[in-house]
Amino acid sequence: MRVDEASELFAAIPRISNKLKTIAEVGLGYIKMGQPATQLSGGEAQRIKLVAELARSLEMNTQKRLKTSGFGRLHHLYLLEEPTIGLHLADVQRLLHVLHQLVDAGHTVIVIEHHLDVVKQADWVIDLGPEGGEEGGRIVAQGTPEEVARAKKSYTGQALAPLLNGATHAVTRDK
Repeated sequence: MRVDEASELFAAIPRISNKLKTIAEVGLGYIKMGQPATQLSGGEAQRIKLVAELARSLEMNTQKRLKTSGFGRLHHLYLLEEPTIGLHLADVQRLLHVLHQLVDAGHTVIVIEHHLDVVKQADWVIDLGPEGGEEGGRIVAQGTPEEVARAKKSYTGQALAPLLNGATHAVTRDK
């Protein structure tokens, strides 16, 4: 059974349903229940870890609030490398929604990514280059997506500029 099918089946059991829904939200609703981790791609495995961390973070924040009577929240740093590899565009949008939820909750999310739909929604972009390998590794441009799009020496900026179409960062961000 696929995760999205299991989510419907277990809808009446929140403890199970919520975890399955989160797996589907990061674009993995198509994987089979009980599928061995060795059959997952790197991007899929990374998203499974993200789901596990989200569940753990929620549990820790709940415990922390109980212990401190509501004082403070735990904030985490999430570092993801190319999490969109192999994802359909609709699943990329789902993943972005989850990442925005993390940021909106006060967490820090750093994503190493080439997918321009992800880059254009970042709060801050650091473009390394100017080429790959030994010809790379230097900061070519940094700033908001719009600022990077105006950087003449940035290949990322050149590719990003047509996608922004003069829209502001706040408008391009899906909420």
